[in-house]
Amino acid sequence: MTTAHDHAFTAIDGSALPMTTFKDKVVLVVNVASRCGLTPQYDGLEKLYSDYRDQGLVVLGVPCNQFMGQEPGTEAQIAEFCRTTFGVDFPMTSKVDVKGEAAHPFYKWAVDQVGEPAEPVWNFHKLLVGKDGSLINVFGPRTDPQDPEIKAAIEAAL
Repeated sequence: MTTAHDHAFTAIDGSALPMTTFKDKVVLVVNVASRCGLTPQYDGLEKLYSDYRDQGLVVLGVPCNQFMGQEPGTEAQIAEFCRTTFGVDFPMTSKVDVKGEAAHPFYKWAVDQVGEPAEPVWNFHKLLVGKDGSLINVFGPRTDPQDPEIKAAIEAAL
């Protein structure tokens, strides 16, 4: 059986980013976009990361341009926007597809694990991965990162 740790991304700076980097950590994987009505969620995601990172949480931002072209920039533009507009300090990947035939293998794996709820329907879809690499929860795009349900799930996983 595979886990999230069997997958790898490319970091937004072009370096390798294997999910094994996050072994024994809880990871909230979020497909993000800079020009979306939900883009202000970056603030809540950064606060989650800041509040829980010392306990073992990683927020992983995954830029995606599949939803109404709301992430059109280059990796450098995306990184700069996130850093200067929202003070994003959590790790981010290069831009990938998160659904359909061209979806990144991590996202295909997530759908294999829990079915349709794992496939992003819009920007800021959230997948919670446990310390062992299992997919333990899914939160829709409109669920705010500071929602008590997300915090409770993170705290239980930590």
